[in-house]
Amino acid sequence: MPKNKGKGGKNRKRGKNEADDEKRELVFKEDGQEYAQVLRMLGNGRCDVQCIDNVKRLCHIRGKMHKKVWIAAGDIILVGLRDYQDDKADVILKYMPDEARLLKAYGELPENIRLNEGITGAMDDEDDEGGDDYIEFEDEDIDKI
Repeated sequence: MPKNKGKGGKNRKRGKNEADDEKRELVFKEDGQEYAQVLRMLGNGRCDVQCIDNVKRLCHIRGKMHKKVWIAAGDIILVGLRDYQDDKADVILKYMPDEARLLKAYGELPENIRLNEGITGAMDDEDDEGGDDYIEFEDEDIDKI
């Protein structure tokens, strides 16, 4: 049997978490860049996004972020626009939820954009309106059973 000369297999790679930067500097857009919100993931390192300039684009996740930074629908990202293709762009950076809130507070993002605050926050709003999630029984009903 050959000796293993490497430093480990896929479990070692799985243990690395380089994308978890606790405090990083907030990056603002420059020329040739735009803020966008992910509409849906398409697979193969691609996603549909709605840019802040109201253009729907097909974005490609760059190799440095591929399999290291996980992007989901509703995330706020920074995309680099292409000079030769207006309907396509490249994902440069994914903003964490607190960074996206800061961008909105600074006026970089429009007020009408809905930030992905998490699944629990969206479900709490629906519970207040509906109220059909549970049934209340009175003592008389329980006695009949």
